[in-house]
Amino acid sequence: MVWENQTFNSIFILLGIFNHSPTHTFLFSLVLGIFSLALMENISMVLLIYIEKQLHTPMYFLLSQLSLMDLMLICTTLPKMIFSYLSGKKSISLAGCGTQIFFYVSLLGAECFLLAVMAYDRYVAICHPLQYTILMNPKLCVFMTVASWTLGSLDGIIVLAAVLSFSYCSSLEIHHFFCDVAALLPLSCTETSAFERLLVICCVVMLIFPVSVILLSYSHVLRAVIHMGSGESRRKAFTTCSSHLSVVGLYYGAAMFMYMRPASKHTPDQDKMVSAFYTILTPMLNPLIYSLRNKEVFGALQKVLKKRKLI
Repeated sequence: MVWENQTFNSIFILLGIFNHSPTHTFLFSLVLGIFSLALMENISMVLLIYIEKQLHTPMYFLLSQLSLMDLMLICTTLPKMIFSYLSGKKSISLAGCGTQIFFYVSLLGAECFLLAVMAYDRYVAICHPLQYTILMNPKLCVFMTVASWTLGSLDGIIVLAAVLSFSYCSSLEIHHFFCDVAALLPLSCTETSAFERLLVICCVVMLIFPVSVILLSYSHVLRAVIHMGSGESRRKAFTTCSSHLSVVGLYYGAAMFMYMRPASKHTPDQDKMVSAFYTILTPMLNPLIYSLRNKEVFGALQKVLKKRKLI
């Protein structure tokens, strides 16, 4: 009963990243603008791909799933941060914390695998164009997408179960703007070394394996692009692949820096900055990278706007 009172009735305090100084108020307004823009961009991308038949291909279906994941990711962390800053109520229950952890970890994991699937899709499209409809048929595309969501959710369940098994009997102030696992571990009075080893194993599976698939896929793509006879085909392939690689670099670079280091190397300020990058900036940048550098997406957007007489 004592353990239950200590754990399931725990109320945490999210210290956040902003105070009410003029500089931080400006930065908060900037984040609020980025959040609004990311919402609009990702919702628009999902709807555009759903509405326009010319975008009903495996590549754009996967892109719509990426936008959906980014949309859910930014809605998992930022609304609570915005509410806490505006209201001054920084408390969050363990149940609320667990909800954030589950969705946050699940979405990060699902996005890792989805980016690997997207790399495989580009490999098949460029290296085996005549077999593309067979090797990347709709059933296989849906299966790999569902597998990405499922594996991400499995990771979320494992991490959540471990976090809920800990008791928290020290200061309940979380030096973060959301409930991140790395920020919760120092608050536990339970031995967490076994969980930290499990976390490393999960990171290897969720990060290293997909990165290996991506690097292998793009090594083949690079060779195929170099040997392309048509300059136009080479340019189109390079544009599509460079967009994807830009997203991969942004996402995996920050995630590996955050989760592939020992816990002793983490500092609260550093963790908050890196987390802000891939939970706030990345969901805003991804649709811009794909839409601005992709003529088909840009053309489909113009077509939809013209139909509704908005341009």
